[in-house]
Amino acid sequence: MDETYNIGVIGGGVSGVVIALELAKYGIDTILFEQEKSVVNGPPFCHLHAGGNLYPDISNEQCKILMKQSIDMARLFPQSIDQRPTFISIPKSEKYEVDKIQNRLEMLVEYYTKLINEDPLNEILGSPKDYYKTYTKKDLIALKEKPIVKHPESSDQWMSNAIKLIDLKKLKTPVFIVQEYGWNLFRLAAQAQLALKKTEKCNLQINTNVTNIKDVRNQNLGYNWEIHTNSKVYKVNYLVNSCGFKTGILDESLRLNTKRLIEFKAAYVSKWKPIQGLIPELIFHGKRGTPHGMVQLTPYCEDYYQIHGMTKDITLFKNGLVQSKGNEAQPEFNNDINQKLYHGWKKHEIKTRTENAIKFVTEFVPTFKSATVGGPPLYGAQQIHGNDPNLRVGEVSFPSKSYARSEIIKASSALTVANQIIDKIQEEKIVPLIHEKLNKNLLLDSIPKNKIDKLACELAVQRGYPEALSRLIIKRK
Repeated sequence: MDETYNIGVIGGGVSGVVIALELAKYGIDTILFEQEKSVVNGPPFCHLHAGGNLYPDISNEQCKILMKQSIDMARLFPQSIDQRPTFISIPKSEKYEVDKIQNRLEMLVEYYTKLINEDPLNEILGSPKDYYKTYTKKDLIALKEKPIVKHPESSDQWMSNAIKLIDLKKLKTPVFIVQEYGWNLFRLAAQAQLALKKTEKCNLQINTNVTNIKDVRNQNLGYNWEIHTNSKVYKVNYLVNSCGFKTGILDESLRLNTKRLIEFKAAYVSKWKPIQGLIPELIFHGKRGTPHGMVQLTPYCEDYYQIHGMTKDITLFKNGLVQSKGNEAQPEFNNDINQKLYHGWKKHEIKTRTENAIKFVTEFVPTFKSATVGGPPLYGAQQIHGNDPNLRVGEVSFPSKSYARSEIIKASSALTVANQIIDKIQEEKIVPLIHEKLNKNLLLDSIPKNKIDKLACELAVQRGYPEALSRLIIKRK
């Protein structure tokens, strides 16, 4: 135990890596532990403003927070952002009113304009006047007759390609095209890992299990924590719990009792050749957890599509949302879900649930019945602090001195958490005051695109997914 690190971060998911990268930006030395072979292995994310336009039930305030956080993350990881839009609609079977979506979009345009006025570099979703476009039934019928555009550039071209495939009779009108972009997990993971390995300010320990954490805060040793692995003990001044859905395990070892939910989810990989042109992500709103839960179809390269269906036969699971009990900080999944999390899926489960997902999409996109299983599901579990399963904005808490707990629910919240931790370690005098806040992270900017391309591809294949999932469908200029 020769060296003492200022910060020890347990967990190399999106929150852990962003914390370590932001600390490195300010020259703060960190050690980051991740038990897997690479970083960012958590539940899948595929769109930038997740929880904003996609969940009518959340508050406008949460929606605005998520937009701001999404823009911040897109500025940090531009090579992981796929600049394709999203089609948003409400089926006639649902209680949601189209006005609610339109009012939310108008509110977001106003808020987006405010963010750009504060900092012109926030204009990463295009001009506010182009943030969304509304289409009546008459508009859609006319666009359906337009020729297919292989590489659409305008909202009308994207909508024209999409409406050729959609059963308009099932939907309320108007419908919308929104500049909500895609977000590529494999590319973010690749850029983050390359940057962390490059910097001398972070000791990245992948493939490493933390076996024990010893609290020595009251022993006047010149450091506060000892982090034990199978091969070594590391000394740190400040401990960050960024363990995702396993956050409660570390809390329990420190005798902290915090109420939380954990939720297991999956998205399904399909292969489908609809038309000779790109289509936007397709959203058909429905009430979560019911047989008519939201349908989401996300395009990737080479005719791969990711499917979410917010029902218990598809993305959600029976007993997939569990709460901590009694004096326990860590909720427990049943054996079936633990089998998937730690040992993978059985072949028949992949086939059955992916085919259920394909069938679900065909209600609105009839020709999707020709889709086939394209690979194993993307899956994982997330934590939700407290007891509200509809909560989408999670940040950070500081249960005791020299200890922070990351509580993100959506990946877009990771930079907010990192900044809050940096503020706290200055307050606790773990590091000197930072006199100049930096918006850019030059370490991330220094990673060339070709290296991101290469490692992202390797990560997708290493995890058993088609290589095409690691590429953007819209090449960045």
